Amino acid sequence: VQLQASGGGLVQPRGSLRLSCVASGSILRINDMGWYRQAPGQQRELVATITSGGTTTYADSVKGRFTISRDNAKKSVNLQMNSLKTEDTAVYYCNAEIRPLRTYYTTDYWGQGTQVTVSS
Repeated sequence: VQLQASGGGLVQPRGSLRLSCVASGSILRINDMGWYRQAPGQQRELVATITSGGTTTYADSVKGRFTISRDNAKKSVNLQMNSLKTEDTAVYYCNAEIRPLRTYYTTDYWGQGTQVTVSS
């Protein structure tokens, strides 16, 4: 099982980016999916999460600017980021709680991280 993230890059303040993450491998079920970020010298922090039923949560710092969504059939989660600020600069990681095939447990999986830089 692995998560593959994409979509990072360099954008000017007030610009937009869309991050995507796809899960692959022998997967029975995916529970919560989400995005986290880590800025230089900072701890990793939660950005947004979404349950398999579509319930979302957001960090206060991104509410109203970021939107998380998922496609259960495609085993993917997306993060639409609008009105980006310089303080959004970080490495963004996707996360998913997955139950692999032929197991009786769920495990947290992480994508490889994608750099988002907001700068003029």
